[in-house]
Amino acid sequence: MKIISPYHEILYMPDGDTVLKIIELAGRTCYKSEDKMTPTSGADFIRRIVRSGHHSVIEHMNVTVKFTCDRGVSHELVRHRLAAYSQESTRYANYANDRFGNEITVIRPFFWAEDSQAYQDWRSAMAYAEKMYLKLVREGASPQEARSVLPNSLKTEVVMTANLREWKHVINLRCSRAAHPQIREIMLPLLAEMHQRLPVVFEQEHEKYLKPA
Repeated sequence: MKIISPYHEILYMPDGDTVLKIIELAGRTCYKSEDKMTPTSGADFIRRIVRSGHHSVIEHMNVTVKFTCDRGVSHELVRHRLAAYSQESTRYANYANDRFGNEITVIRPFFWAEDSQAYQDWRSAMAYAEKMYLKLVREGASPQEARSVLPNSLKTEVVMTANLREWKHVINLRCSRAAHPQIREIMLPLLAEMHQRLPVVFEQEHEKYLKPA
């Protein structure tokens, strides 16, 4: 059994200059102020647009992110409707095969210290689930049948594509202190990277969730 921490990878995001240029052009189309565009006018214009709540113009740019997380977190991700998803399938992935190392991979629950009884109990439960899964496959069960014993902590991979407006919505919901701690664990680092790449689009979220009080 392999135990890993969750993480994200941005698979596709246009460079910042391209994003600013397209969003500024879209926004200025509304006001017919294209003649005011300059090589450096985009950031201030978009900052004003975003802070005013005129978020429809940022829908013109998409970002694709690959999440490696547990199945429980993935169920929360795919509830966001204005996005496209592709997810690792437990119907077809046979973890008893050599390509998976003849083992399952699970996501470490960060809220339990590894020397705690809770963590040891969790680890024992994961090992037993793996043992039963491999036993069922050896006895002739198909992966889609044997997956019935797989735990919520099972590692899964989800590729998610959404426009910038939807990403702001997702981040505001999933970085909130009211969100599940394990989805915050992957969303806060994603917010940090998105803000680094597109500060004018994500500065409000960065101030709200990442700036020290």
